[in-house]
Amino acid sequence: MIDKVMVLGSGGLKIGQAGEFDYSGSQALKALKEEGVETILVNPNIATVQTTKEMADRLYLQPVDASTVERILEKERPDGLLLGFGGQTALNVGVELHDSGVLKRYGVEVLGTPVDSIKDTEDRERFVNRLNEIGVRTARSRACSDTASAVEAASEIGYPVMVRVAFALGGLGSGICHNKRELELLVDHLGIVGECNIQYALSPDSMDYRVIEVNARLSRSSALASKATGYPLAYIAARLALGRTLEEIPNKVTGTTVAFFEPSLDYVVVKVPRWDLERFRGIEKEIGSQMKSVGEVMAIGRGFEEALQKALRMIGTGMHGLVLNRLEFDDIEYELSHPTPRRIFAAGEALRRGFTVDRVHELTGIDRWFIYGLRNIVRMESELPSLSSNMDEDILRRAKKLGFSDFQIAKASGIDMDEIRKMRKELGILPFVKQIDTLAAEYPAETNYLYLTYNAGENDIEPRAGAVMMLGSGSYRIGSSVEFDWCCVTGVQTLQKEGYRTIMVNCNPETVSTDYDICDRLYFEELTFERVMDIYEFEYPEGVVVSMGGQISNNLAPRLHRMGVRILGTSAEDIDRAEDRNKFSSLLDRLGIDQPDWIEARSLEEAARFAEKAGYPVMIRPSYVLSGAAMAVVFDRNTLESYLTRATEVDPANPVVVSKFIEDAKEIEFDAVAKDGEILVYSIGEHVENAGVHSGDATVVIPPQRLYVETIRRLKQASRAIARELNITGPFNIQYLAKENRLKVIECNLRASRTFPFASKVLRKNFIELAVRAMVAGDVSPVEGSSIDLDRVGVKAAQFSFSRLKGADPTMGVAMASTGEVGCIGTDMESTLLSALRSVGFRMKKRTALISTGPLSRKPEWLPVVRALREMGYELHATSGTARFMRMNGIETETLRWPNEKGKPNCLDHILEGRIGLVINIPKNNQEDELSNDYLIRRAAVDSNVPLLTDLKLAQRVISALRSNDLDDLPIPEWDEV
Repeated sequence: MIDKVMVLGSGGLKIGQAGEFDYSGSQALKALKEEGVETILVNPNIATVQTTKEMADRLYLQPVDASTVERILEKERPDGLLLGFGGQTALNVGVELHDSGVLKRYGVEVLGTPVDSIKDTEDRERFVNRLNEIGVRTARSRACSDTASAVEAASEIGYPVMVRVAFALGGLGSGICHNKRELELLVDHLGIVGECNIQYALSPDSMDYRVIEVNARLSRSSALASKATGYPLAYIAARLALGRTLEEIPNKVTGTTVAFFEPSLDYVVVKVPRWDLERFRGIEKEIGSQMKSVGEVMAIGRGFEEALQKALRMIGTGMHGLVLNRLEFDDIEYELSHPTPRRIFAAGEALRRGFTVDRVHELTGIDRWFIYGLRNIVRMESELPSLSSNMDEDILRRAKKLGFSDFQIAKASGIDMDEIRKMRKELGILPFVKQIDTLAAEYPAETNYLYLTYNAGENDIEPRAGAVMMLGSGSYRIGSSVEFDWCCVTGVQTLQKEGYRTIMVNCNPETVSTDYDICDRLYFEELTFERVMDIYEFEYPEGVVVSMGGQISNNLAPRLHRMGVRILGTSAEDIDRAEDRNKFSSLLDRLGIDQPDWIEARSLEEAARFAEKAGYPVMIRPSYVLSGAAMAVVFDRNTLESYLTRATEVDPANPVVVSKFIEDAKEIEFDAVAKDGEILVYSIGEHVENAGVHSGDATVVIPPQRLYVETIRRLKQASRAIARELNITGPFNIQYLAKENRLKVIECNLRASRTFPFASKVLRKNFIELAVRAMVAGDVSPVEGSSIDLDRVGVKAAQFSFSRLKGADPTMGVAMASTGEVGCIGTDMESTLLSALRSVGFRMKKRTALISTGPLSRKPEWLPVVRALREMGYELHATSGTARFMRMNGIETETLRWPNEKGKPNCLDHILEGRIGLVINIPKNNQEDELSNDYLIRRAAVDSNVPLLTDLKLAQRVISALRSNDLDDLPIPEWDEV
């Protein structure tokens, strides 16, 4: 009898393992509760819905690794363990616990797929042998344990070959090799020594196929498949693992069938990934067998062309569809033959230039069926200019059926977009609301899954009164991730408690907010002005919430307001006063609140004059960017000129903000909820790293540990003044700089921030629930109790994906680079910090450290750190300047040559050969040889899975914590124990 089950989560979101596992884990927990099973969840991802306390009976915000999970198993003694809902992380941990005998020792049964079957799918040799037993063909392959055997196998198979690593996720460590030299390089680089998802390879010229791999778990595409088909895979998989049969499980999406049926669709779904490669210095832009995307969207339509253009707008990269974008292609054939995130747009441009379908197929390998669809879109583009002289109803209607937005039509015809909207409405050209009918109308369906299409003749539903519309966050991207989905889900649930029907608009299949049982009506649609207005004018809700989905939804507020839409919470005018830098700056001046000096420069000369007057360093920020994209700190005139001529445009139409960068300042997060300008609850988060590290990448501590009491007093005073001046109702976030008790405001966001779930779960006060009640309820009282005086401490650490991004420099700066986060809660700062870092992969195999401490002026600050390492028995290695300085101060250190120096011993050799357990590397300056050497050290650490610290303040705190804590024996408190 299974009474108590542990579910392993996937940890921080990273490339290859993202929000889809929050969705699947949440589904599993719901299913287990319905079966009356007690649940234990182990997952340090504090931003997720599944780590909301109510989801599981017992919650451990702890690392998902074998040693930690073993200790929790010993403590909790569950009957069963579910491995299939936490991605490859959970699967690998479960296999390790099985093989070491831990599961047998504690009498824990792996539910669902047995471990031996998991091994059959993960171990390539076993996998091929098992499929051969049933006559299923696989790609020719051989399991190899060294370079020589790999070369021999490739010669037998024939080039090109693909190299893959067992027990890896998202193609990690894979690559395509076209010859022996490439293969040897790849295998040497990898250091090779030794639910259900099936991927097939189908021959484009025949019906021949091969099985590529089988994953004995829910996969990245499981969430997509669930949302696309209306078949809740994770929910059903969890109940099957408990012994239920398909005939016993009702399909809650359709409401009319059981799980024993095959979905039948009358619509088309297109998934498009989102890449953020431009954020990373040195990264290879081509995409291939290793996953690089950070998110995805799902579009629904009645035709491929319609769904594709919707999806290309949904990814949020400034594209308006397949065509009519501001893109230039100097070498179109190169763009077609080399896969990058731009290639789909290059294919459209090639067809516009007269390339044949066959030629595009030859250069891209894309199936001709899809290229014909692209050609249909391109041909329609050529008809649109005629609308400027004659508003032809037929052309307009056909364009909308092919997925053209009002903006695209306006741009092609030269007519104002609002006029296009007005004319098509007068002509009766409106989208129809359709249900995602997974029964293809063969049976009645009761589903709240909805989409809009112009390829229909009637609506499937009628509007209902008493609803509030919530705008979601769209595709996950660097800067906007699962934390905003937590805000949306919590917001919807609060609205329902307050008696409102709820309408969710979102296009991200990975999210819990797009689950079938979260809201009353779910529109899987674009988060654009046009589409939000289409839904609003059909449903006419009582109001729209724009403050939960991050910057994307918040940016729509002013325009929606001008169209008469009721924005719930802070007014659109006040949102604009906070978002417009000039207006907000004037507001701060009027309140007497300090801010860094800044100008909006419209030329290189203007930027340089300001920098000379204010003094270097200065920070440059292009207009209309999210989470620090394309931002930079420059320290001299040459770097300023180089950046403004190469990295971004600067002219009267594209000004850049240049502001004084305050060195050695501390950054502070103030998250709060207000009603009518009065603060109801607040949280103060202290960054461990000094300013200069983006808030999304920083290590954040709640409550603050090293802030002066006077700093906190002034911070609260300034925040109250800003809240009153902007008459804030709802959530808001203010970022401050603090230096020697002097405060400066960086920015104010009148919306939820990425730290809201973290603050809510550490303080045990749900900020979003209070924010929504402030918007819609009459009487909301301030929450009593100080956010400073807590008996517990929370530490949030960033999850990076540098191992996935070949060539990217693994450093932290003003441009955000992390793909996720974790958060641990404990009774003291030091052990909780180490738990958080362990949760993002900080584990040392040797007590050896390689240290390169940056400029000479900062080296004295490192003496306590390196002395502490020596006292702990670490063997120290350092680059020449650092080693010389350390020996001068009586610290025994071995000198290692820089990567670009000839001779031995060399830094890279020591890292790649596994002699180094910890790398501390701080770039000295901006000289090319220094950057190159430092970059090679950092990159080697990431590629060799060696812990890397690149910030002095964080290194100081980590080493201090290691002096009094064993990284392998940290406290593992459950939620209710702290």
